[in-house]
Amino acid sequence: MVYMNVRDRESIQEAVRRFRKLVERSGLKREMRKREYYVKPSETIRHDRQRAIRRAKTAKLEGG
Repeated sequence: MVYMNVRDRESIQEAVRRFRKLVERSGLKREMRKREYYVKPSETIRHDRQRAIRRAKTAKLEGG
């Protein structure tokens, strides 16, 4: 949960800007996107393996 106190004489635009930064820094936005739809555990494992393979290929190419 993100809490924010609005300062005296702070415009709405400034408060909203500060709130957006707080939400982004807290990781809440990423968590909401992650939970937007259900992903089966088997799909998550498959995705992670494919990502590791891609990472290994790029590391191999960069390493020479």
